[in-house]
Amino acid sequence: MSEDSVSAGPRSPGDTADRPGEPPRTKDREPAKRGSGTETGAAEPDKDDTARDTEPPRADAEEHDGPVSEKDALRSLVEGSGHGDAERSEALRAGAIADEIARRLSADASGTRIGTLALFNADVSFGGGFHTGGARTGAPPPGRVSVLAMDATDIADHTELFVAPENYSETLDALREHRVLVLTAAPGSGREAVAVNLLEEALAMDGGGGSCHRLLRPAAVLDPGWEPPVKNSGYLAELDDGQGVEDAFASAFRGGHTHGTARWAAIIAALRASGCFLILTGGHDLDVLSAAPGSDQVARHPLVPVDPVAVVERRVLGHGGTPDAQADLHRLLEHTGAMAALREQPTARNAARLASVIRADGDVAAEVAHLRDPSEQVRAWFNRHRAPDPVAFALAAAVLEECGYLTVADAAVKLRTALVAPEVAPPDLRFGDRLGHEQQWIRLDAPGEGGFAAPRVRFRNALLGQAILTYAWNLLDGRREAVLGWLRGLLNHRDLEVRARAAVAAGVLARTDPQYAVHRFLTTWAGSTSWPLRQAAATALGVAGSRPQTAEAVWELLHQWARGDASAHQRRLAGTAANAVGGLLGRAAPDRAVAVLRSALDREDDWGTLPSVAWGGVHLIHQGQTEAVLDAYLDWSAPQDLSPMVVKSLSAFVFAVSQPYEKPVVGTADDRGHARVPGVPVLLGELPRHHDRLVELWARALARRPVQDSALEALRAWIDDYAGKSPGSLDAIGALLRSVAHRPGRHGERLTWWLEKWAHDRDRPSAGAARLLRTLDRAR
Repeated sequence: MSEDSVSAGPRSPGDTADRPGEPPRTKDREPAKRGSGTETGAAEPDKDDTARDTEPPRADAEEHDGPVSEKDALRSLVEGSGHGDAERSEALRAGAIADEIARRLSADASGTRIGTLALFNADVSFGGGFHTGGARTGAPPPGRVSVLAMDATDIADHTELFVAPENYSETLDALREHRVLVLTAAPGSGREAVAVNLLEEALAMDGGGGSCHRLLRPAAVLDPGWEPPVKNSGYLAELDDGQGVEDAFASAFRGGHTHGTARWAAIIAALRASGCFLILTGGHDLDVLSAAPGSDQVARHPLVPVDPVAVVERRVLGHGGTPDAQADLHRLLEHTGAMAALREQPTARNAARLASVIRADGDVAAEVAHLRDPSEQVRAWFNRHRAPDPVAFALAAAVLEECGYLTVADAAVKLRTALVAPEVAPPDLRFGDRLGHEQQWIRLDAPGEGGFAAPRVRFRNALLGQAILTYAWNLLDGRREAVLGWLRGLLNHRDLEVRARAAVAAGVLARTDPQYAVHRFLTTWAGSTSWPLRQAAATALGVAGSRPQTAEAVWELLHQWARGDASAHQRRLAGTAANAVGGLLGRAAPDRAVAVLRSALDREDDWGTLPSVAWGGVHLIHQGQTEAVLDAYLDWSAPQDLSPMVVKSLSAFVFAVSQPYEKPVVGTADDRGHARVPGVPVLLGELPRHHDRLVELWARALARRPVQDSALEALRAWIDDYAGKSPGSLDAIGALLRSVAHRPGRHGERLTWWLEKWAHDRDRPSAGAARLLRTLDRAR
């Protein structure tokens, strides 16, 4: 196409600007105020953010069945629908979060894979999950046997290369004094090893020379008249968290000074008389119980976990490792990813597991990959935790990772409410107290300085949140409906980040079975009158289509929605499709994205999809796909007549040149290699790079109404509002206008007339226009 082809023939009926004999238009055009208004997509301040099937429809042109007129569509594009700013902000944030999620999934730095294949693999063994306790010497024997002696190998495994935790000596003294010790710590922390070492040392110092035994029925010590079965022995009673601890030991610990103190006094007397010691190990529930008034005669010690790297060093190098040997070991741990694995799961159990592989000269990298595989961790965790409380917090953290603790906790409370029977009073939930015991895969990062900083909820492994969502969606069949309703409610949350992250989570769910998701919730959301729901559907489709296995199905769905009829519902589906391709999908496949935009735009006499397509083009440009979008607008407007497709295409172009760049509000890296100046249209900043394309499109847009009016407003905004914010832009605009003015026809005359008018505007004279006018004069 020739650069000067716009006006090379007879003037079209639409070329109406400044015809000889007509009075000049005296009213200057102010830059259009796009997207002004309130954020109607958000929940109203005085309403609860629970799920709603629909919101009151807006009085937009797109909300009625039948074609939308050209006049209504152009007015909506120029004036905004009252929610343009909110739509743009939400689309940018949702896109930034979706990018980050997709980056995590595709980078896969740990060499792991998540998805239904791993989650449904029944042959997987879970040696490195979050089970409590250590290796057992055998199953409880039948009959009424209540104790089981620990064999020498088991004891040696715990004691020979033991790494003592903090305050170990004080804890040993307390055990010797009180005879009963409550030792609490998170599962996998090495609490069994600590208990065995304490018992062995206490027995040795007491001169009894006995051995250690497991109490198979810990509650037996509470029976009246209980005595240790074997004298001069140490007893280990392991208590898992849950109702069993509460039922068995509540009366002993909470019996007060009358019942509780007397009962423990009898147990201690029996132990002392037999030369024995007893250690109760457990987690959070036991720690809470043992703090009750009835336990004042019992020693308590919350265990501080040891450094897992120290455990590896001791078990691999022994007690006398040289500095060179330690350095070699650390290089091995870094090279194989073992250090990262220990940071993600910093437990003594995992350290011992890695050390055993290293000592056996095994495949450390394979063991690390197995240990870091989030699918294994997730399945092991869900096998252990089935109660609504921990499940609700895990799912809330998976959806809202990186949000503040209170935001995640509130969401978890709402989900728990959906998972349990109605309760008369608010439950006493304290998720934070149990994180170290039930949610070891989560960490609370301290807030930064300033502002309204709060602790942030993060998973230790970046892929865990996605694995949790995938597992719960596919395997918790009875809870799927409640989870979906809860997720739908988050899409009306007052916090934009919560809504965006919930939409990304919906995309993660959709990836597992796109067809089910389309029929179950995506189509309903995409055709809703609620903007947040439509944006959620677009974001979810972007995430769902970000991997090769599901990409084709998602693209076919978007084309189907784009080619719908003129009903309001089908128009909203087409708008959602245009929104979706302006994000993650369009950045990966820009040619397919502009094909969807064309299908959505080319609807004969229906103009209702123009605003959505225009926004889709803007988002694609902001994704770094300027060339594809400009080429599409050139192709679609090639006839250069007043046909609907030409006017729509040029209107979308003018809209794109008018939209200032908004920096993503989530801290994701911009790896596109393009300079972006916040508050300045991207096409102005990229004007030198796409000079020829922009000359052609500007010439077409300025040549004829109805696009001409908005194009002139956009041009003045470039000159007066944006050029000063972007160094060198006014010179680039000058080069653009010289090229347009040199084209055949009245382009030069028209530009000169308007630049002179703006330069001498009585109310708002334009210094930039005056300078550009001089530039055109010199170029003649």
